Amino acid sequence: MTTSNAPTTAPTPVAPTLNPRVIALAHYAGRAVLETVLARHGATFQQSVTLRLVAVADGPVEHAWLVGEVVDALKVDAAAVRAVVEELVESRLLAAESTTSLTITDAGRELYRATSAETTPITARIYAGIPDADLATAGRVLSLINERANAELAAMAGPRAE
Repeated sequence: MTTSNAPTTAPTPVAPTLNPRVIALAHYAGRAVLETVLARHGATFQQSVTLRLVAVADGPVEHAWLVGEVVDALKVDAAAVRAVVEELVESRLLAAESTTSLTITDAGRELYRATSAETTPITARIYAGIPDADLATAGRVLSLINERANAELAAMAGPRAE
């Protein structure tokens, strides 16, 4: 019997082609990172998405606009988003500016600032070393996939009653 002392090498992994599973794994890994940070601050993912929209606005936002944006982003029921908005108001992170508009409070701005400050360096480490051209390509491809998936959802929903 002949044995070889030649070093063995592991096969070079081949990068997977972009597909729904690859997208889902990246999404859930990133979301888990964010949710870990948010949990330390007593916030949920849905609250964070909602609060961010008000935090980056130039002023008060219309309640209906906010609900619509979160529904579109998270693909959840409007009633669930309204409940999240109510949680944020009850927690004094958002405040009613009028009967139809909301504004972020100092506490809400501080929560947004703190969670952003904590996630920014983590995000930088995750994206470190990925060439700008690859990030631009990924952005274009994922935007197109998002656009097409939204069109499919709209087609599945059928015509809306006005």
